Amino acid sequence: MAQHDYINKRPASKKNKQPAKKPFPVLLVSIAALLVAGFGYTLWFLKQNADPEQVKQAQNPTQTQALEKKAERPRTPDFIEELKQHEIKVNVKEIEQGGPYQVRCGAFRAQSQAESLKARIAFAGLLSEVRRIEGKNGVWFVVRLGPYETKRLAESDKNRIKRSNIMGCTILNWT
Repeated sequence: MAQHDYINKRPASKKNKQPAKKPFPVLLVSIAALLVAGFGYTLWFLKQNADPEQVKQAQNPTQTQALEKKAERPRTPDFIEELKQHEIKVNVKEIEQGGPYQVRCGAFRAQSQAESLKARIAFAGLLSEVRRIEGKNGVWFVVRLGPYETKRLAESDKNRIKRSNIMGCTILNWT
């Protein structure tokens, strides 16, 4: 196969090639003109042959027609009235409370860390306490909030603390 020299090849001259002119679309223009003329004639014909009484009624409806429209409302079914008068008896079971609750946010070996967390909780607008607990593992400083009568109140404060970017708080029974 022979090698072709694509680098030195000169492009064909564009002087000889001119785009072909398209003929004027006479057929499309005549069809469009006929459609517009037919639409105009249809509008004129409808206007000339309209009934004057119907035009007046369409522009100004009388009060009797309005009353007839109001009178055509459907009546309410009988079972709806029976449902309104029917009494429903429901047995509501009360949930027993588990006792007072606390929100525990941390347990630290150093009191300074516990006091720091207590200050962050105070900036969230809640009152907390640091409690010293001595056990067999040594001394712990626990940061807690409470007591709360219901778990819902404890959840509310826990979510408020969470919105202040203090994570790791849990809800426990008050002991």
